[in-house]
Amino acid sequence: MLNYKNPRLIAESQHTEPGKVAWRSPSNLALIKYWGKHGVQLPRNPSISFTLQNAYTETTLEYKPKSDSNPEIQLQLFFQGQPNTAFQAKVTAFFGSLTDIFPFLKQMEWIVYTRNSFPHSAGIASSASAMSALALCLCSVEQRLFGTLDDPAAFLQKASYIARLGSGSACRSVYPKLAVWGETPLVAGSSNLYAVPFYDTLHEVFYTFHDDILLISQEEKSVSSRAGHALMDGNIYADSRYTQARQRLQTLIEAMQCGDLDIFGRIVESEALTLHALMMTSQPAYLLIKPHTIAAIERVWAFRAAQQVPLYFSLDAGPNLHLLYPDQFAGQVQNFIREELAALCHKGQWIADQIGPGPTSL
Repeated sequence: MLNYKNPRLIAESQHTEPGKVAWRSPSNLALIKYWGKHGVQLPRNPSISFTLQNAYTETTLEYKPKSDSNPEIQLQLFFQGQPNTAFQAKVTAFFGSLTDIFPFLKQMEWIVYTRNSFPHSAGIASSASAMSALALCLCSVEQRLFGTLDDPAAFLQKASYIARLGSGSACRSVYPKLAVWGETPLVAGSSNLYAVPFYDTLHEVFYTFHDDILLISQEEKSVSSRAGHALMDGNIYADSRYTQARQRLQTLIEAMQCGDLDIFGRIVESEALTLHALMMTSQPAYLLIKPHTIAAIERVWAFRAAQQVPLYFSLDAGPNLHLLYPDQFAGQVQNFIREELAALCHKGQWIADQIGPGPTSL
């Protein structure tokens, strides 16, 4: 089993100069959903996702050797330019959990500056972009101090592994276009411990896909994704769901390899509705979709039927609707958004996004 624990990653503090690293890492949209986990951030079923482009987190990580021998993690965090006590506590705990992998975390004083290009905790995978950006920064610090991650593939695999420990879906964000997380015989090299890139065998139409995000609500979610995953342990439909996800993954991959947009769309929409059905059948039950989410779905269905345009929707763990379609229909779909769907969004806001090239070192 892969083990990244490395007691040799101890910096010579007297020779370590202060420095900083920075990454922009995107969110991702799961097409086959991961909902339910076990062990240390391990998925109950494999998932596949689109890597986005315009919904991202930018994180700068500054470090300098400590002036004392205090073994505690010393970290400050600024989110959107302001101190954020809750997020700082979360990242401090995350760093503390990684000291077997990165012993140098205890030797430095850290300052994290992070910002999102989209509303936090509103159903776009903010933890995916945030934790993947942070994982990439940590791997960059390791490479800078020790030169141990020269190989780009090894760098991204370790970043994916670290990102997973912070937020499961974050492990998929370190790769461009599409990624698979979770062991499956369908994808060579797939693992529960990290994601792998998966796009070389797919039909070219999927490289052109847009994902326009309707910001139905910008309120904080009533139930966090972490809590939602935990509620799957008592859900009477859980085992059937994990079987269903594996079957759907095979059908979806086959559809994406041959360019079958109809099968792709039916599975993706069903996956979105299944995710929220699992929330409704949890104990206690909860709802994250809003009335305007449902109204937007019905308008999308009507538009597709009337115009014969391959426009499909998905949902993450929140109320905001993702609209998926090939680039050749961008003008028609975005006119439809402006004319009929923007009125359902909070202050008329939506994000024009698309499949993206993955993270960028800043």
